[in-house]
Amino acid sequence: MKNKPWTNDQAWTTIALMSSHRNVGLVVGANGVIGRNLVDHLLELGDWDVIGLSRRGGADSCRVRHLRVDLLDRADSAAKLGDLREVTHIFYAAYQERPTWAELVEPNLAMLVNVVDAVEPVADDLRHVSLMQGYKVYGAHLGPFKTPARESDAGHMPPEFNVDQQDFLMHRQRGKSWTCSALRPSVVSGVALGNPMNLAMVIAIYASMSKELGLPLRFPGKPGAYDSLLEMTDAGLLARATVWAATDKRCGNQAFNINNGDLFRWSELWPKIARYFDLEVAPPLPMSLEAAMADKEPLWDTMVAKFGLEPNSYRDVSSWAFGDFVFSWDYDVLADGSKARRFGFHEFVDTEKMFMSIFDDLRGRRIIP
Repeated sequence: MKNKPWTNDQAWTTIALMSSHRNVGLVVGANGVIGRNLVDHLLELGDWDVIGLSRRGGADSCRVRHLRVDLLDRADSAAKLGDLREVTHIFYAAYQERPTWAELVEPNLAMLVNVVDAVEPVADDLRHVSLMQGYKVYGAHLGPFKTPARESDAGHMPPEFNVDQQDFLMHRQRGKSWTCSALRPSVVSGVALGNPMNLAMVIAIYASMSKELGLPLRFPGKPGAYDSLLEMTDAGLLARATVWAATDKRCGNQAFNINNGDLFRWSELWPKIARYFDLEVAPPLPMSLEAAMADKEPLWDTMVAKFGLEPNSYRDVSSWAFGDFVFSWDYDVLADGSKARRFGFHEFVDTEKMFMSIFDDLRGRRIIP
Protein backbone atom coordinates (compact mmCIF):
# COMPACT_ATOMS: atom_id res chain seq x y z
CA MET A 1 0.00 0.00 0.00
CA LYS A 2 1.44 3.38 -1.00
CA ASN A 3 1.05 6.52 1.08
CA LYS A 4 -1.94 8.12 -0.62
CA PRO A 5 -1.74 11.70 -1.97
CA TRP A 6 -4.37 14.25 -1.09
CA THR A 7 -6.11 16.08 -3.92
CA ASN A 8 -8.68 18.88 -3.96
CA ASP A 9 -8.64 21.21 -6.97
CA GLN A 10 -11.27 23.65 -5.70
CA ALA A 11 -9.87 24.23 -2.22
CA TRP A 12 -7.58 27.15 -2.90
CA THR A 13 -10.16 29.06 -4.93
CA THR A 14 -12.10 29.40 -1.71
CA ILE A 15 -9.00 30.18 0.33
CA ALA A 16 -7.98 32.96 -2.08
CA LEU A 17 -11.30 34.69 -1.39
CA MET A 18 -10.56 34.53 2.35
CA SER A 19 -6.97 35.77 2.17
CA SER A 20 -7.80 39.20 3.60
CA HIS A 21 -9.09 37.67 6.84
CA ARG A 22 -6.88 37.42 9.92
CA ASN A 23 -5.44 33.98 10.59
CA VAL A 24 -6.45 32.11 13.74
CA GLY A 25 -4.37 29.05 14.46
CA LEU A 26 -5.62 26.29 16.76
CA VAL A 27 -2.45 24.58 18.03
CA VAL A 28 -3.31 21.16 19.44
CA GLY A 29 -0.59 20.04 21.83
CA ALA A 30 0.58 23.58 22.54
CA ASN A 31 2.88 22.68 25.45
CA GLY A 32 4.94 20.05 23.63
CA VAL A 33 8.30 20.66 22.02
CA ILE A 34 6.63 20.95 18.59
CA GLY A 35 3.54 22.89 19.67
CA ARG A 36 5.39 25.40 21.85
CA ASN A 37 7.79 26.35 19.06
CA LEU A 38 4.88 26.59 16.64
CA VAL A 39 3.00 28.98 18.93
CA ASP A 40 6.11 31.16 19.26
CA HIS A 41 6.57 31.26 15.48
CA LEU A 42 2.94 32.18 14.80
CA LEU A 43 3.17 35.05 17.27
CA GLU A 44 6.40 36.26 15.64
CA LEU A 45 4.68 36.45 12.26
CA GLY A 46 2.31 39.14 13.53
CA ASP A 47 -0.81 38.31 11.50
CA TRP A 48 -1.89 35.33 13.61
CA ASP A 49 -3.96 34.89 16.74
CA VAL A 50 -3.43 31.60 18.53
CA ILE A 51 -5.59 29.23 20.56
CA GLY A 52 -3.50 26.61 22.32
CA LEU A 53 -4.94 23.29 23.47
CA SER A 54 -3.32 21.13 26.12
CA ARG A 55 -4.10 19.21 29.28
CA ARG A 56 -2.15 21.67 31.43
CA GLY A 57 -3.23 24.97 29.88
CA GLY A 58 -1.00 28.03 29.92
CA ALA A 59 -0.76 31.76 30.45
CA ASP A 60 -2.89 33.88 28.11
CA SER A 61 -1.58 37.00 26.38
CA CYS A 62 -3.04 39.54 24.01
CA ARG A 63 -2.79 37.21 21.00
CA VAL A 64 -2.78 33.72 22.51
CA ARG A 65 -5.49 31.99 24.51
CA HIS A 66 -4.94 28.63 26.18
CA LEU A 67 -7.65 26.05 26.77
CA ARG A 68 -7.34 23.07 29.09
CA VAL A 69 -9.09 20.14 27.51
CA ASP A 70 -9.02 16.37 27.72
CA LEU A 71 -9.06 15.41 24.05
CA LEU A 72 -9.72 11.78 24.94
CA ASP A 73 -13.03 12.90 26.43
CA ARG A 74 -15.36 13.48 23.50
CA ALA A 75 -17.88 15.42 25.57
CA ASP A 76 -15.22 17.69 27.08
CA SER A 77 -13.77 18.32 23.63
CA ALA A 78 -17.16 19.21 22.16
CA ALA A 79 -18.04 21.50 25.07
CA LYS A 80 -14.76 23.45 25.01
CA LEU A 81 -14.08 23.51 21.27
CA GLY A 82 -17.58 23.72 19.84
CA ASP A 83 -17.63 27.54 19.88
CA LEU A 84 -14.28 28.13 18.14
CA ARG A 85 -15.89 29.61 15.07
CA GLU A 86 -12.95 31.90 14.34
CA VAL A 87 -10.41 29.14 13.67
CA THR A 88 -8.86 29.25 10.18
CA HIS A 89 -6.09 26.67 10.63
CA ILE A 90 -5.80 23.57 12.81
CA PHE A 91 -2.23 22.55 13.66
CA TYR A 92 -2.41 19.08 15.15
CA ALA A 93 0.68 18.09 17.18
CA ALA A 94 -0.80 16.21 20.14
CA TYR A 95 0.42 12.81 21.22
CA GLN A 96 -0.50 10.21 23.84
CA GLU A 97 2.14 7.71 24.92
CA ARG A 98 1.23 4.04 25.29
CA PRO A 99 3.31 0.90 26.00
CA THR A 100 2.93 -0.75 22.57
CA TRP A 101 2.55 0.35 18.96
CA ALA A 102 -0.91 -1.22 18.77
CA GLU A 103 -2.09 0.62 21.88
CA LEU A 104 -1.05 3.97 20.38
CA VAL A 105 -3.69 3.82 17.67
CA GLU A 106 -6.95 4.20 19.58
CA PRO A 107 -6.12 7.24 21.77
CA ASN A 108 -4.15 9.14 19.15
CA LEU A 109 -6.78 8.67 16.47
CA ALA A 110 -9.57 9.54 18.92
CA MET A 111 -7.97 12.85 19.90
CA LEU A 112 -7.69 13.98 16.28
CA VAL A 113 -11.26 12.89 15.51
CA ASN A 114 -12.59 14.73 18.56
CA VAL A 115 -10.84 17.96 17.55
CA VAL A 116 -12.02 17.87 13.95
CA ASP A 117 -15.55 16.80 14.88
CA ALA A 118 -15.84 19.71 17.31
CA VAL A 119 -14.24 22.48 15.26
CA GLU A 120 -14.88 21.78 11.58
CA PRO A 121 -18.70 22.09 11.67
CA VAL A 122 -18.59 25.55 13.30
CA ALA A 123 -15.42 27.06 11.76
CA ASP A 124 -16.89 28.45 8.54
CA ASP A 125 -13.54 29.98 7.54
CA LEU A 126 -11.48 26.81 8.11
CA ARG A 127 -8.76 26.70 5.44
CA HIS A 128 -6.28 24.04 6.45
CA VAL A 129 -5.62 21.14 8.82
CA SER A 130 -1.96 20.36 9.46
CA LEU A 131 -1.09 16.88 10.74
CA MET A 132 2.20 16.16 12.47
CA GLN A 133 3.50 12.70 11.62
CA GLY A 134 6.99 11.19 11.56
CA TYR A 135 9.14 8.46 10.08
CA LYS A 136 6.93 5.80 11.67
CA VAL A 137 4.93 6.18 8.46
CA TYR A 138 7.89 4.47 6.78
CA GLY A 139 8.35 1.82 9.46
CA ALA A 140 11.40 3.47 11.02
CA HIS A 141 10.31 2.29 14.48
CA LEU A 142 10.19 -1.35 13.43
CA GLY A 143 13.76 -1.81 12.22
CA PRO A 144 15.91 -1.19 9.15
CA PHE A 145 13.76 0.44 6.48
CA LYS A 146 14.31 1.76 2.97
CA THR A 147 16.46 4.88 3.06
CA PRO A 148 16.29 7.60 2.12
CA ALA A 149 12.55 7.36 2.76
CA ARG A 150 10.33 9.29 0.35
CA GLU A 151 6.76 10.52 0.67
CA SER A 152 5.69 8.18 -2.15
CA ASP A 153 7.09 5.01 -0.51
CA ALA A 154 4.88 1.99 0.03
CA GLY A 155 3.19 1.59 3.39
CA HIS A 156 3.79 -1.18 5.91
CA MET A 157 1.79 -3.63 7.98
CA PRO A 158 -0.43 -1.92 10.59
CA PRO A 159 -0.97 -0.95 13.35
CA GLU A 160 0.35 2.58 12.92
CA PHE A 161 -1.54 5.60 14.27
CA ASN A 162 0.06 8.10 11.88
CA VAL A 163 -1.41 6.23 8.93
CA ASP A 164 -4.84 5.92 10.58
CA GLN A 165 -4.86 9.66 11.31
CA GLN A 166 -3.98 10.45 7.70
CA ASP A 167 -6.68 8.09 6.39
CA PHE A 168 -9.23 9.84 8.61
CA LEU A 169 -8.27 13.29 7.34
CA MET A 170 -8.19 12.17 3.70
CA HIS A 171 -11.73 10.85 4.03
CA ARG A 172 -12.98 13.86 5.97
CA GLN A 173 -11.46 16.37 3.54
CA ARG A 174 -13.07 15.04 0.38
CA GLY A 175 -15.35 17.63 -1.18
CA LYS A 176 -14.46 20.28 1.42
CA SER A 177 -13.00 23.74 0.84
CA TRP A 178 -10.19 23.24 3.34
CA THR A 179 -7.02 21.31 2.60
CA CYS A 180 -4.55 19.22 4.59
CA SER A 181 -0.85 18.70 4.88
CA ALA A 182 1.24 16.10 6.68
CA LEU A 183 4.63 17.04 8.12
CA ARG A 184 7.10 14.20 8.67
CA PRO A 185 10.07 15.27 10.78
CA SER A 186 12.89 13.13 12.08
CA VAL A 187 13.65 13.30 15.82
CA VAL A 188 12.53 16.78 16.87
CA SER A 189 14.78 18.74 19.20
CA GLY A 190 13.92 21.87 21.13
CA VAL A 191 13.17 23.15 24.63
CA ALA A 192 10.07 21.84 26.39
CA LEU A 193 9.45 20.30 29.80
CA GLY A 194 7.35 17.24 30.50
CA ASN A 195 7.64 15.99 26.93
CA PRO A 196 7.95 12.22 26.40
CA MET A 197 9.99 12.65 23.18
CA ASN A 198 12.75 15.19 23.80
CA LEU A 199 16.18 13.87 22.87
CA ALA A 200 18.09 17.10 23.52
CA MET A 201 16.77 17.12 27.08
CA VAL A 202 17.75 13.45 27.50
CA ILE A 203 21.32 14.19 26.48
CA ALA A 204 21.55 17.39 28.57
CA ILE A 205 20.32 15.74 31.78
CA TYR A 206 22.39 12.59 31.21
CA ALA A 207 25.54 14.66 30.60
CA SER A 208 24.87 16.94 33.58
CA MET A 209 24.42 13.96 35.90
CA SER A 210 27.50 12.25 34.51
CA LYS A 211 29.51 15.37 35.31
CA GLU A 212 28.06 15.63 38.81
CA LEU A 213 29.03 12.00 39.45
CA GLY A 214 32.55 12.53 38.08
CA LEU A 215 31.99 10.16 35.17
CA PRO A 216 32.95 10.40 31.50
CA LEU A 217 30.21 10.66 28.91
CA ARG A 218 29.52 7.19 27.56
CA PHE A 219 27.21 6.57 24.63
CA PRO A 220 24.53 4.26 26.12
CA GLY A 221 23.03 2.83 22.93
CA LYS A 222 23.51 -0.31 20.91
CA PRO A 223 27.06 -0.77 19.54
CA GLY A 224 25.94 -0.39 15.94
CA ALA A 225 23.98 2.76 16.73
CA TYR A 226 27.18 4.71 17.42
CA ASP A 227 28.08 4.61 13.72
CA SER A 228 24.65 4.68 12.07
CA LEU A 229 23.80 7.57 9.78
CA LEU A 230 21.11 9.85 11.26
CA GLU A 231 19.42 13.21 10.89
CA MET A 232 17.45 15.50 13.20
CA THR A 233 14.77 18.17 12.90
CA ASP A 234 15.07 21.45 14.74
CA ALA A 235 11.76 22.45 16.38
CA GLY A 236 12.03 26.02 15.09
CA LEU A 237 12.69 24.84 11.54
CA LEU A 238 9.72 22.48 11.81
CA ALA A 239 7.48 25.34 12.98
CA ARG A 240 8.44 27.44 9.97
CA ALA A 241 7.89 24.52 7.61
CA THR A 242 4.51 23.75 9.18
CA VAL A 243 3.19 27.27 8.64
CA TRP A 244 4.65 27.34 5.12
CA ALA A 245 2.84 24.11 4.20
CA ALA A 246 -0.40 25.38 5.73
CA THR A 247 -0.39 28.69 3.84
CA ASP A 248 1.27 28.00 0.47
CA LYS A 249 -1.33 26.94 -2.05
CA ARG A 250 1.11 24.53 -3.71
CA CYS A 251 1.16 22.41 -0.54
CA GLY A 252 -2.53 21.63 -0.21
CA ASN A 253 -3.13 17.92 0.36
CA GLN A 254 0.56 16.98 0.33
CA ALA A 255 2.98 15.27 2.70
CA PHE A 256 6.52 16.52 3.32
CA ASN A 257 9.61 15.12 5.01
CA ILE A 258 11.14 17.91 7.09
CA ASN A 259 14.69 17.54 8.38
CA ASN A 260 17.66 19.78 9.09
CA GLY A 261 19.30 18.95 5.79
CA ASP A 262 22.53 17.41 7.09
CA LEU A 263 23.56 13.96 8.32
CA PHE A 264 25.67 12.81 11.26
CA ARG A 265 26.93 9.83 13.22
CA TRP A 266 26.98 9.75 17.01
CA SER A 267 30.62 8.64 16.82
CA GLU A 268 31.43 12.11 15.43
CA LEU A 269 28.94 14.22 17.37
CA TRP A 270 29.17 12.56 20.80
CA PRO A 271 32.72 13.79 21.59
CA LYS A 272 31.67 17.34 20.66
CA ILE A 273 28.71 17.11 23.04
CA ALA A 274 31.06 15.87 25.74
CA ARG A 275 33.36 18.85 25.20
CA TYR A 276 30.40 21.20 25.60
CA PHE A 277 29.82 19.78 29.09
CA ASP A 278 33.57 19.66 29.87
CA LEU A 279 33.50 15.88 30.00
CA GLU A 280 35.85 13.18 28.83
CA VAL A 281 34.56 10.50 26.48
CA ALA A 282 34.86 6.82 27.34
CA PRO A 283 33.99 3.92 25.04
CA PRO A 284 30.27 3.28 24.52
CA LEU A 285 28.60 1.07 27.10
CA PRO A 286 25.18 -0.29 26.11
CA MET A 287 22.63 0.14 28.87
CA SER A 288 19.00 1.01 29.41
CA LEU A 289 18.75 4.64 30.48
CA GLU A 290 15.24 3.98 31.75
CA ALA A 291 16.65 1.39 34.16
CA ALA A 292 19.97 3.06 35.01
CA MET A 293 18.43 6.47 35.70
CA ALA A 294 15.39 5.22 37.60
CA ASP A 295 16.99 5.88 41.00
CA LYS A 296 18.49 9.29 40.15
CA GLU A 297 15.69 11.55 41.40
CA PRO A 298 17.51 12.31 44.70
CA LEU A 299 20.61 13.22 42.70
CA TRP A 300 18.55 15.57 40.55
CA ASP A 301 16.95 17.23 43.56
CA THR A 302 20.42 17.74 45.05
CA MET A 303 21.63 19.33 41.79
CA VAL A 304 18.63 21.67 41.66
CA ALA A 305 19.47 22.96 45.14
CA LYS A 306 23.24 23.03 44.62
CA PHE A 307 23.19 24.98 41.36
CA GLY A 308 20.11 27.11 41.99
CA LEU A 309 18.18 25.57 39.11
CA GLU A 310 14.51 26.10 38.40
CA PRO A 311 12.52 23.69 40.60
CA ASN A 312 11.52 21.32 37.81
CA SER A 313 10.60 17.83 38.87
CA TYR A 314 12.75 14.90 37.77
CA ARG A 315 9.79 13.56 35.85
CA ASP A 316 9.49 16.76 33.83
CA VAL A 317 13.12 16.77 32.71
CA SER A 318 13.60 13.08 31.94
CA SER A 319 12.57 11.16 28.82
CA TRP A 320 14.73 8.10 29.32
CA ALA A 321 12.56 5.63 27.42
CA PHE A 322 12.70 7.85 24.35
CA GLY A 323 16.47 8.10 24.67
CA ASP A 324 16.69 4.31 24.75
CA PHE A 325 14.50 4.17 21.64
CA VAL A 326 16.63 6.57 19.59
CA PHE A 327 19.96 5.20 20.80
CA SER A 328 18.88 1.69 19.78
CA TRP A 329 18.87 2.54 16.07
CA ASP A 330 21.73 0.44 14.78
CA TYR A 331 20.57 1.20 11.24
CA ASP A 332 20.43 4.36 9.13
CA VAL A 333 17.44 6.63 9.82
CA LEU A 334 17.02 9.30 7.17
CA ALA A 335 14.50 10.58 4.65
CA ASP A 336 14.70 12.52 1.41
CA GLY A 337 13.77 16.14 2.09
CA SER A 338 13.94 17.30 -1.51
CA LYS A 339 10.17 17.38 -2.07
CA ALA A 340 9.80 20.30 0.35
CA ARG A 341 12.58 22.12 -1.50
CA ARG A 342 10.91 21.49 -4.84
CA PHE A 343 7.69 22.97 -3.44
CA GLY A 344 9.47 26.07 -2.15
CA PHE A 345 10.82 25.49 1.39
CA HIS A 346 14.60 25.95 1.38
CA GLU A 347 15.57 26.45 5.02
CA PHE A 348 18.12 24.25 6.78
CA VAL A 349 19.79 23.97 10.19
CA ASP A 350 23.26 22.75 11.17
CA THR A 351 22.57 19.87 13.57
CA GLU A 352 25.69 20.31 15.69
CA LYS A 353 24.92 24.00 16.18
CA MET A 354 21.30 23.09 16.93
CA PHE A 355 22.28 20.88 19.86
CA MET A 356 24.72 23.45 21.26
CA SER A 357 22.11 26.20 20.95
CA ILE A 358 19.54 24.08 22.81
CA PHE A 359 22.05 23.34 25.57
CA ASP A 360 22.78 27.09 25.82
CA ASP A 361 19.05 27.76 26.07
CA LEU A 362 18.62 25.14 28.79
CA ARG A 363 21.44 26.73 30.77
CA GLY A 364 20.05 30.20 30.21
CA ARG A 365 16.70 29.08 31.59
CA ARG A 366 18.45 27.46 34.59
CA ILE A 367 17.11 24.04 33.66
CA ILE A 368 20.60 22.50 33.67
CA PRO A 369 23.76 23.73 35.47
